[in-house]
Amino acid sequence: MPVRLHAASRMLWLLAVALCGTGGRHGSEGVFSVKDFGAKGDGITLDTRPIQRAIDECATGGGVVLLPPGTYLSGSLELRSNVEFHIQTGATLLGSKNLGDYAEHVPALKSYNDLFLRQSLLYAEGQTNIAITGGGTIDGQGAGFKVVTNKKPDKYRDRPYVIRFVECRNVNVEEVRMQNSASWMQQYLACEDLRIHGISVFNHANKNNDMMDIDGCRNVVITDCLGDTDDDGITLKSTSERITENVTISNCVISSHCNAIKTGTESTGGFRNVLVSNIIVKPSRVTANMSGRPWGISGIALTLVDGGILEAVSLSNIILDGPDVPIFIRLGNRARKHWEGAPEPGVGSVRHVSFSHISAFHAKSTGCSITGVPDHPVTDITLEDVHLQFAGASKESASARLPELEDQYPEATMWKDLPSYGFFVRHVRDLRMTDVELSLDSADSRPAMVLSDVTDARLVNVRMGVFPEAGSAFTLERVSRFLLTQSAFQGSASAVIQLVGRENQDISVIENDLRAFEGLCMPARAAEMIITGSGNVMRSR
Repeated sequence: MPVRLHAASRMLWLLAVALCGTGGRHGSEGVFSVKDFGAKGDGITLDTRPIQRAIDECATGGGVVLLPPGTYLSGSLELRSNVEFHIQTGATLLGSKNLGDYAEHVPALKSYNDLFLRQSLLYAEGQTNIAITGGGTIDGQGAGFKVVTNKKPDKYRDRPYVIRFVECRNVNVEEVRMQNSASWMQQYLACEDLRIHGISVFNHANKNNDMMDIDGCRNVVITDCLGDTDDDGITLKSTSERITENVTISNCVISSHCNAIKTGTESTGGFRNVLVSNIIVKPSRVTANMSGRPWGISGIALTLVDGGILEAVSLSNIILDGPDVPIFIRLGNRARKHWEGAPEPGVGSVRHVSFSHISAFHAKSTGCSITGVPDHPVTDITLEDVHLQFAGASKESASARLPELEDQYPEATMWKDLPSYGFFVRHVRDLRMTDVELSLDSADSRPAMVLSDVTDARLVNVRMGVFPEAGSAFTLERVSRFLLTQSAFQGSASAVIQLVGRENQDISVIENDLRAFEGLCMPARAAEMIITGSGNVMRSR
């Protein structure tokens, strides 16, 4: 009997159970009610053993383990192959607050998580055809587990996850509500053919309250999910040598005090072939934050700092309402090993990343950034039809020298306010912006963009606000082959471009509306040697 049932078939099964009962311990039509194995469902009695007996017996021939309405207090449960764990509407699986009720599992696959991740409410390793379904609730009671130290990795220990599946195949998680984990809500490590559909996650019970972590998995489909979390939302990780690849994420609404859509920070294997579409990021309904910021840190954070690759990632049709930073791309070099005996990773690579049809509102003053490290540029970044609204009002200067911080934890606020209100771009090759609009709510002393160590930047039909305090729309340092065309600006400033140093070359400013500026370049004497300007509409003198 297939573990993943069509909705109509499941309804018929459960109707038969409701009308006729399960027919004894061995179930009827492959349905095994935990009540028939002695589970009380009173929220007081520990039901771990009867629920596990139902799972084990169901696994002998495959079928459905049914939690009918009630509250089932439980410690660790292990799912088996060919078992669908169905939590009916009106039923709650309630995680015990006693750490002794949780088994410790260290998987055969080595990963960075082995240092601290030992307990979970629902665990499976090496299983096939497993599912968690139904309209009921899983509540981890995570507030009952305390963070005992701020020292890594100890501070992550002894806080059970709600779901942890390792090296499983054909996994389906559907329609359940999950809440109050002691740490991450769910982690899927090195799983294949994973489907997560229609779940609702509320996770504000403890530190590190991620919505979900997809770690080294292949062939993943995430659809129609709702999430509101204190820590990161939908997070792709790579804490082992396994790469996370072939992932689609669509039709979700996410609220996070940290990063709504994120890759990393762990990146040993990396990320490849990822499509993210039709996403709304909105403020959390919980204003008191344990991590991050009440309105969120980043809407989209693509980070790679422990080696690996990040390539072929596409994000489209996304609305970002409120996070401090709409877009953050970071190639760093923390070089953390995924286990003690592993070789130290080298600098990874970030390439072939595209954004299209992205709108951001109520972003704060930090600014977006796209950064690599010296001699290791981020390559092939495309933004098309991107509209970003920033608060402005920063007094930061475009001349501020930002340290590389290549070995630091990657966070969009790691440099605080950037020297540009829109995009700070450093160590990047092949940047394309088409139909990009950057607007400000308040006057700002920074240019729209600062580019440093950038090769092949093409900006077509961009619209940007400028203010006299900024001096220019762009600051360029060590930039070659820069093209600005068919673009327009609102406000007023001294020059379109400020050149820093003597290593800029092949700068083209062609067929733009430049009436917002007094001149083309600062310093003016450099324009004739470095800048090609033609067909521009200039301010009349």
